[in-house]
Amino acid sequence: MLVVKDVGKRYGDFTALQQINLEFNTGLYGLLAPNGAGKQR
Repeated sequence: MLVVKDVGKRYGDFTALQQINLEFNTGLYGLLAPNGAGKQR
């Protein structure tokens, strides 16, 4: 199991993530964003 607690990310004055909490059980996961981030070449 993977647990992520209180994650945040800022770009200057812009807050992209604030206090994100995630919990992943056993399995296979992938994250994709509109710009294609996370894709393999």
